[in-house]
Amino acid sequence: MIRKGLLALVIGVALAGTASAQSDLVNRGDYLVNGILTCGNCHTPKGPSGDIMDKAFSGGLSWDEPPFKVTAPNVTQDKETGIGNYTDAELKQLLRKGIKRNGAPVAMVMPSGFYEIMTDRDLTAVIAYLRTIKPIKNAVPDPIYRMKQGHPVPPGGEIPYTEAMLSDKVKEGLYLATIAHCMECHTPMGPQGREFANRLGAGGFELPGPWGVSVSRNITSSTTKGIGGWTDDEIKRAITQGVSKDGSKLKPPMGYGYYATVSGADLDAIVAYLRTVPPKE
Repeated sequence: MIRKGLLALVIGVALAGTASAQSDLVNRGDYLVNGILTCGNCHTPKGPSGDIMDKAFSGGLSWDEPPFKVTAPNVTQDKETGIGNYTDAELKQLLRKGIKRNGAPVAMVMPSGFYEIMTDRDLTAVIAYLRTIKPIKNAVPDPIYRMKQGHPVPPGGEIPYTEAMLSDKVKEGLYLATIAHCMECHTPMGPQGREFANRLGAGGFELPGPWGVSVSRNITSSTTKGIGGWTDDEIKRAITQGVSKDGSKLKPPMGYGYYATVSGADLDAIVAYLRTVPPKE
């Protein structure tokens, strides 16, 4: 009887530990998906007042540009119109490599190249959270590709980070700014794609949408054209509140509503990294 009691106790402790670990993963995934990754910024339908939350993640913004005509897909757990039939391995391939379960590429607007850097734990956490999103049936139009879709990877994001690499504040900031795909919008587009090599963070990219046309800002360390003359608090205010140094309001798709949930420590790391981005005038 004593042995049976001990065995039951051991099993109970093991199950509790597993449940706690899974809960920690889901919580981390929640923090990433609904914060720094700004997934809902594209994948949630928009109305006059912003996100339509009762249809969250069921398909969102549309783009009709020279490379493609595409609508952000349904990423709820619906098995017919969402990702409910994807395995974890297929989701990892989709997120990190930009390849769907049928072998087709995702549109280049999906920042899968920016997720190459994601730690294995964070990638697992994102998927754990996505599994908790209620299924919503909503079919979006199939994408139309007018050219071969690339998989641009920003500088420093070529391989997954390890947890040990995150102990360095600037490297952690690079990691966070990369998975937040800051440089996807803030780096201009040239004939060969994003000009990461010589205009990283220089801004000037036009972003049309329900908000009109936004033009991304220069976020290099330039003191005249970029944010080199901004204080740390001014940079953090722009990121989390959408307020520029001069007090003007930033327009979407800048995801300040999502970045408002980013922790103080993570914001400090992001600012530390942005200070190192070479100035571009």
